[in-house]
Formats: sequence, structure tokens, C-alpha cells
Amino acid sequence: MPDSVAPRSTHCGRFAAPFVSRRDMLARTCHGFGAIALSSLLAQQGLSAPAAESRDLNPFAPRKPHFDARAKSIIFLYMDGGPSQVDTFDPKPALDKYNGKPFGQKIEPTQFNNIGGTLASPWKFKKYGESGIEVSDLFPMVGRHVDKLAVIRSMVSAFPEHTNANYFLHTGHGQQGRPSMGAWVGYGLGSECVDLPAFIILNGGLIPPGGLDNFNSGFLPAAYQGSVFAGIDPPVANVKPSEAKPELQRAKLDLMRRLDRKNLERVGKVDALESAIANYELAARMQLAVPDLMDLSKETKATQDLYGLIAEFKNTQTFGRQCLIARRLVERGVRFIELTCPGGNGDRWDQHGGLRDGHKKNALSVDQGIAGLLEDLKQRGLLDTTLVVWAGEFGRTPFGQGSDGRDHNPFGFTIWMAGGGVKGGITYGATDEFGYKAVENKVEVHDLHATMLHLLGVDHTKQTFRFSGRDMRLTDVHGHVIREILA
Repeated sequence: MPDSVAPRSTHCGRFAAPFVSRRDMLARTCHGFGAIALSSLLAQQGLSAPAAESRDLNPFAPRKPHFDARAKSIIFLYMDGGPSQVDTFDPKPALDKYNGKPFGQKIEPTQFNNIGGTLASPWKFKKYGESGIEVSDLFPMVGRHVDKLAVIRSMVSAFPEHTNANYFLHTGHGQQGRPSMGAWVGYGLGSECVDLPAFIILNGGLIPPGGLDNFNSGFLPAAYQGSVFAGIDPPVANVKPSEAKPELQRAKLDLMRRLDRKNLERVGKVDALESAIANYELAARMQLAVPDLMDLSKETKATQDLYGLIAEFKNTQTFGRQCLIARRLVERGVRFIELTCPGGNGDRWDQHGGLRDGHKKNALSVDQGIAGLLEDLKQRGLLDTTLVVWAGEFGRTPFGQGSDGRDHNPFGFTIWMAGGGVKGGITYGATDEFGYKAVENKVEVHDLHATMLHLLGVDHTKQTFRFSGRDMRLTDVHGHVIREILA
């Protein structure tokens, strides 16, 4: 019997054939190095047939969706802290009428007890575009692109507290430990970029409450966790080689590969080891790709100005840079990109007090960059295949907290989507006359996730991973595609 399948003794005295992975088989077979090269090339092009096999050879290899996709990539603009829907994209004239008076509806339990009266928006709303959708003065630049947006005014969440609401928005579950939506996308579809991770977070300065578990791979293989890029150069540690000569680094990498191969032969298939090997190899390729990605000097002055890179407000520059890098990542085939908000604007979008100042600064930070991103994607023909999602973890109350603040509100808030197979210039769903609770076409977080996956060509009920004796999925046992907003 060949050595590769010879029986080995286990500690309990039984006999079992050792596991021989496809990688081991190729390495041990005659002309194995040629086979490895061929399999790698095929995997990179998505031609290695079965999805499970392509994951074994290369966890980042592109894989076919369940059906024809409308979008190839997602840019998730995460508005940390919960923007107020009645101050941004959901105008409510009744708030002006009853401003300062006791709130006329039953008030659900809130985070804090200093509940004030009905609070009118400090900002005016204006109709934009052919659709005439109303947007507040906080977003004059995004307002000009309203005909590209599907504004969902009936979003709800199951959690009123930041950490659990963040886990719910990012992972479909209110407790930590589940895979992030970006990890699910990478697991299901792989990446069209061989030199960068499939799931990248561009950190503007604020990591959401709940921490890095919002971007984790959970029970999925570790290779699919999000990679956090800081808003500085270099964006990740050790991305620039420390060796004086390229051949020195190649020698170290070759040694690591040999040691990893020996470990695989010894212990068999182990996720931590397989993922470490994949990540080491990816990290080596990133050392060439990341400096080019972050070099914005090749962008025209007009493009840099479009995104706000020369704006007076520093945070406008910060977020504009993130938006421009997000476009460059889409061009390189990265599947899922999340942007976090810049710091230094008070308490995120979480204005329990100081609403006028905090929301004004947060909107000033992101308005130009988002508008520039939408315009640039459209001009380059990328918006049709890129889904842009703008959302916080919940909204805010239409009654005041003190005289200049609003509490958390998971009962009805606004998000919007653009590009990637979504109708533009429409609104969907509605809250009551005060903007407190969703009363028409309620949309849950699981529905949002199901729709995002659908636009990528993934059936959310079929993308599963066996864990703890159960087929797990991003949408759990819930979720419906919001077909009314699809183009």
C-alpha cells in the first residue's frame, strides 16, 4: 500500500487512513508542481469547477453565484451611532406643528429618562431631482443624486442599544460571535482580486461599539474575516517589506511555505492553519498591491476635488479619501468594502445632546465624499454593478431628549441604497406622521441582508454553513428580498 494511504495507529488502538488533501495529492504526484501552478491559475479564474474544491485550493477564488448577479461589489457606508431620520431623509411637518408640546403617542422604553417634548427638525427639507424626493439641508450634495437612490423609510431593528444593534446590523444576530455580512459575501463568492482581501474595512477613525467582532468571520473559515485598513499610509502594519533585498523576503516566504506544508502533512486539514497559509500568501501579494492602491497622486485634481480631498473641513477630507479608495477597490474587484465615520465630531451620530452641532458636523464630514462617490461610479460605468448602502444601526426619536438631543429609535428609521440593480428616485415604506414607528412596508435587517445577497446573485436561503449541528446562514430563518426596489 502506498505511503500516502498507509494506515496509522490512533491512541485508542483503532486504525484510520490519514487524510490526504487535494493539495497534498498534487504536491506528491509526479509533475505535482506543474499541477499546482495549473490549479492555482484555474482557481484564480474561477474555472476549477466545484466551489468546495476551489475553496480548498484558494479560499479567495471567485465562485459562481446561484443566479445572474446585478452587482459585483458592495460599498457599505456605515453611519455609526444612528442618524436621525426626521432630520435627514424623512420629513415630518407634524413635528413643526407640535414643536415643544408633549409627545402625542405612547412612548416606548428609551435609553434615558430625560424625555422632552415633540422636537421639530432644526433643518429644512428641499425637493431634489425629477423624483422630487425631499432631503434635508444636512445633505445638499447627496440630494443632487436623489434620482439614483432608493430611500427606505420603514427600517426597523430588534435592538435599541448600540453594541447589540451593531452586531445585528453587521451579522444578522444581536450577540457577538457570528460572521459579518462581508465574511458571508467572501465565503459565498470569493474575490475577483487576487492581491487584496475580499472584505475590507476603511476605518475613518471610529470602530463601532462592539469592536472588531462586527467584522469577524465567526464560525466561517478565518480567511474570510474583514481586514481593517487605517486612514493613513501605510494602512496596515508591515505592508512594506523590511528586508533590504527582495530575494531575502522570497527566501523567508519559501521557508514558511515548506514549514506550513510539513505541518499540513502532519496534522491534516485544520482551518486555523489553512487560513494562516492563505493569509500569509495574500499578505505577500498585498505588499505590492497596497502602496499602489493608496497612492492617490495619479488621480486628477478634478477627481480629488470631487471627493473633497482639498475641502477646508478635515473630516470631509478624511471621509472623501475613504470614498475614493473604495472606488479604487471596486475597480480592483474587491467584493465588500465598509467605511466607518471619522472621529472628532462629538459622539458619532449619537446626539443625545448637541443635536444641531453634532449632526451638522457628521453630515459635513460625509456629504461631499458620498456625492462624489455616486457621481464618479456613474461616470465610470461602475454604479450599475456596485451596490452602495447607507445605514446606521437605528434612528432617533421625534421627541427631544432635553432641549437639543434625540434618543435611540429602532422602531422606524431610514436607510438608502443605490446602484447594483436598485431602482433610483423612489421611496419605499413609511413611518407615522411623527416619524416614530414604521407603519407601511416594514423592512427588517434580515430583509436588508437578503436583498443585498440577492443583488450579488446569492439566494440567502441556500448560502449555508454547517455549524453546531445546524445549517447556519446570514438571515437565520428569516428574511425576504425587497423586490419592490429592484430595477
